[in-house]
Amino acid sequence: MEQQTLDQLTALKELSHKISSYGEAVGLLHWDLRTGAPRKGVDIRSETLGILSTEMFKLMISDEIGQLLQFFAAADKLEQLEDNDRRLVEECRKNYDLNRSVPADRYREYSTLAAQAESKWEEAKEHSDFAGFEPYLSKIVDMKREFIGYWGIKDTEYDTLLDQYEPGMTVDKLDAVFDRLKKRLVPLLSKIQASPNQPDRSFLDGVFDVKQQEKFSLFILRQMGYDFDAGRLDESVHPFATGLNPGDVRITTHYLQDEVTSAIFSSLHEGGHALYEQNIAPELAGSLLSGGTSMGIHESQSRLWENKIGRSRAFWDRYYDDLQKYFPERLAKVTAEQFYRAVNRVENSLIRIEADELTYNLHIIIRYEIEKMLFNEKLDVKRLPEVWNAKYKEYLGLVPPNDGLGVLQDVHWSGGDFGYFASYSLGNMYAAQILATLRKELPNLDELIAAGELEPIKQWLTERIYRYGKSRTPSELIVAITGEDLNPDYLADYLEEKYISIYKL
Repeated sequence: MEQQTLDQLTALKELSHKISSYGEAVGLLHWDLRTGAPRKGVDIRSETLGILSTEMFKLMISDEIGQLLQFFAAADKLEQLEDNDRRLVEECRKNYDLNRSVPADRYREYSTLAAQAESKWEEAKEHSDFAGFEPYLSKIVDMKREFIGYWGIKDTEYDTLLDQYEPGMTVDKLDAVFDRLKKRLVPLLSKIQASPNQPDRSFLDGVFDVKQQEKFSLFILRQMGYDFDAGRLDESVHPFATGLNPGDVRITTHYLQDEVTSAIFSSLHEGGHALYEQNIAPELAGSLLSGGTSMGIHESQSRLWENKIGRSRAFWDRYYDDLQKYFPERLAKVTAEQFYRAVNRVENSLIRIEADELTYNLHIIIRYEIEKMLFNEKLDVKRLPEVWNAKYKEYLGLVPPNDGLGVLQDVHWSGGDFGYFASYSLGNMYAAQILATLRKELPNLDELIAAGELEPIKQWLTERIYRYGKSRTPSELIVAITGEDLNPDYLADYLEEKYISIYKL
C-alpha cells in the first residue's frame, strides 16, 4: 500500500473511532433514560443527548471526512485496501452522502425531541394518554418528513425510511413478500382456528413471582451463551438491547406477574440481539463496522433464539424441569408437552411482543401499512388511534379497549424509528431460511438443544453471521449462508410443519 493511501486510511479510521465513541456515549445515556433515570432530569438529559448526537453527526458530515472520501473515490486507491477497510470507506460514504444536506441545528433539535418523546411515551402508555403524547409524535413525524427531503426521496418517501433499516428494501419488494406470505399463512390460520385440538393455556393464568422470573431469565441467558462480563440485564417498560461495544452489550426485559412467558421470551429475544453484538470480530470494535449489518438480519437472530430455538419442543424437553423448580406450585402438575403446546398456541391478541409466531406477522403488517399511510399518504397523526383500531379489527378481529394496549404499545415511533417494524417480519423470514441451513450443517440440532448444548449453535452463528458486523451486506450474508436471497417460503414451510403437528391438522 502506498504511504499516502496508508496515511489517509489511518486518518479515516481515527475519525471512525471518534464517531463510534460518541455513539457509545449517546447509547449509554439512552439506556439510562429508559432504565430508571429520574424523571425530573429528563429534559436536561435530552438536551445533553441532542448536543452529543449532533457532535457525532457533525463528524460524519465534516469537510475532513469529505476530503478523505474524495481521496478514496479513485478506483486505484480503493483497490489497495483490504476488504474490511474498503467496507469502512463505503460505510463512511453512505453516512456522509445521506446526511450532508441535513442542517446540524435541525438534527440537534430532532435528537433532543426524540429523547424527550421516549420518556413522555412511557407516561402516556401508562395512562393510556394518546392526546398528551400526540404533540410530540406529530413533531417527530413532521421532522421526519422534512429530513426525507434532505436525504432524497427514493421511489416513495417511505422507501427512504425503509432503506435506512434494511438497505435496498422497497415498498414494492415488501408488498410482494408480504402478499406471498399471506397467501400461505391465512389459510393455515383458518385451519388452526377450526381445529378441535386447541392447546390449553389456563394453567398460565395466575400470579408468577417476579423475582423468580428474573432468576429464570438470568439462568436462560447464561445457557444461551450471553456473557454477563460483557453485559447486564435490567428492566424497562419496553424490552430492548443496546450494543455500546462488543464488551458492553446491555439488555432489558419486562416482568409481568400474571404472564410468566412474557419475560422468558423477551429475554431470549433480546439475548439473541446481544449475542450478535457481543461476538463481532475484535478487529471491527470501535469502528463504524461494529454493529449489525441491518435490522432485518439483527431481528433474524432475536427471532431465531426466541422462537426457532426457544419455542421448540427440544428446548422445553431440556429446560422445563428447570422452570418447574422456579414455580413448583404453579407448574407441578403441568407436563413439558402441555407447556410446549401452550406457548405455541395461535390466538389473536392485542400485544405484538406477546403474539404467537403466526399472527405476529399480522401485527407487523398493520404497522407497516400505517407507516406507509403516514409518509406516502400524509395521514394526520391525530387519526392514528382510529386507524390503528380499524386495522386491528380488520386483521385480528379485536379492538383495543384503550390506547395503552393499542397505538401506544410500542416505543419505536416515539424515537422516530419509522421503517423499522418491517424488520421484524424480515427477521422471521431470514431466521427460517438460516435455520434450514443450520439443520443441514448441524443435523443433530434438536439433540444438541435437548441436551442443553447451545454453544455449538452460538459458534455456528458467530462464524456465519456475528463476526462480520457490517462488513457484509444483508444480501451477501444470506446468500453466503443459504445459497439464495431472501425467500419467504422458508418461513411458511416452517410454520406449516410446526402447527400441523401441534394442532394435528
